[in-house]
Amino acid sequence: MVSIDFFLVPTVRNRILYVFLVLAHLRRRVVHFGTTEHPTAAWTSQQLIEAFPWDTSPRHLIRDRDSIYGGLFHRRVAGMNINEVPITPRSPWQSPYVERLIGSVRRECLDHVVVLGARHLRRVLTSYLAYYHRARGHRALAGDAPAHREPLRPELGTVIEIPEVGGLHHRYERRAA
Repeated sequence: MVSIDFFLVPTVRNRILYVFLVLAHLRRRVVHFGTTEHPTAAWTSQQLIEAFPWDTSPRHLIRDRDSIYGGLFHRRVAGMNINEVPITPRSPWQSPYVERLIGSVRRECLDHVVVLGARHLRRVLTSYLAYYHRARGHRALAGDAPAHREPLRPELGTVIEIPEVGGLHHRYERRAA
């Protein structure tokens, strides 16, 4: 099961960029993201194809009732044998995982960065999502990250700090002295 959603990011030149997220529920893994200034149903359906190449599509797709998901998008999803589950209008709590992810991206990354343009936003989000998958713990995963990590045993050495997302966050590992 996956959830999809858009969120807006203003740039330094007062342009609005749209970010499209595809989140897999099982391990809270971001499968795909895309950015554009002008989202269309064709662009959105292409993003879905890029997120699920070959026969990797999920059974269910939770989405809001945004008008961007037009006829072309519905036909593409049906062609991929995915069951669309639209949430009730103005009810973001019915899609909590992707809404929580968007809040985390905003609070932990974009609230601290002035976005210069589309390329800069992609670079920042790529860096943050690498941190999110590799090092950021989740309660639903018992403190683990989406990419499973082994516990750090004391005999591996002292704890060192590794800056992530341009120093905005840090990851901690044990290394032999």
